[in-house]
Amino acid sequence: MDDWIDYYDSTHTIYASRLHRDLHFQIIARDIIGYIPSPDAVVLDYACGEALSAAKVADACGKLYLAEPAPGVRGRLIARFAPNTKIRVRSLDDLRKMDDAVDLVIMNSVAQYMTPEELDAAFAVVRRLLKPAGRLVLGDILQPQVGMVRDVHALLKFARAHGFLKDALYGLASTALSDYRQLRTRIGLQRYDENEMIEKLARAGFSAVRAPQNIGHNPWRMTFVARHALQLS
Repeated sequence: MDDWIDYYDSTHTIYASRLHRDLHFQIIARDIIGYIPSPDAVVLDYACGEALSAAKVADACGKLYLAEPAPGVRGRLIARFAPNTKIRVRSLDDLRKMDDAVDLVIMNSVAQYMTPEELDAAFAVVRRLLKPAGRLVLGDILQPQVGMVRDVHALLKFARAHGFLKDALYGLASTALSDYRQLRTRIGLQRYDENEMIEKLARAGFSAVRAPQNIGHNPWRMTFVARHALQLS
């Protein structure tokens, strides 16, 4: 397995159970909906993954683009949401040619899997697609001083609150021996402190602030809200 796209395109064990997986996507969908500016908004979920609760997001907006780099995941998205006329599935390459302007771009749990150069290129695509008053929401950013122990603590707290603690403990043991752990050791995950990410977004043409809460269940990670630089006073 060469990279993170290959990993997420495989039959991986990142979720402790079906309940964990379903709750994960439900909570992300809830948080994304909180950022949708209007019922007719055009929303882009960049590198969306399985997006199991995307129909709920689509119900809250006018059109939802699901952009996904992994071909196997993308095929499942197309099959799953084919009946939903509000949802369109795209590859990341498709976005470079897309003409439809968007009101909101979500990049959640994406930046850690990209090199800094890849993230800069993604920001350039997003900036072109965003309407002048549009927003980019960049979620689940890992901080340099926060290690795996905090991730484990957040998962176990989440599992205990929702009734899958035993599965979570078993899942952590399995993950320690999995391709995920090997990739995390070999390739690593990109981390940014708050000022570093705000400056990186500024160089890409955005003005950004850190949101009070992260998207998802992990409070040790960060979410940023960014606009075209000229749109913030």
